[in-house]
Amino acid sequence: MKDELIPVTLWLARRSYRIRIKPDEEQAVRHAAKLAEEKINDLRNNYAGKDDQDFIAMCLLSYAIDSATEPLANPVLQDELGKMAAKIDKVLNKTDS
Repeated sequence: MKDELIPVTLWLARRSYRIRIKPDEEQAVRHAAKLAEEKINDLRNNYAGKDDQDFIAMCLLSYAIDSATEPLANPVLQDELGKMAAKIDKVLNKTDS
C-alpha cells in the first residue's frame, strides 16, 4: 500500500495553508511551521513597516542561508537526531542487560 497522505492545515503569517503529508511527519511539520511563525513574528517586531510577504521572504532566506552554511544546525533535524540517538541508546542498553 502506498503511503497515505493526510490533510493538515498550518497557519503562517496570519494565513492558513492546507497541505498533505505523511502521518508520521505531522509532528515535525507542525514544529517547523511553529518555528517559521516565530521567526516571522520576530522579523515583524524588528522590522516595522514591512508587509507579511516581506517577512515570509526574509524568513525563507534566513532558513536557506542556515541550511547552506550550517546544514546540521537545523532545529527540526536536531530534534529528530536526538530522538534517533535516544532509540539507539535504548536498544544498546537492552543488549547490555
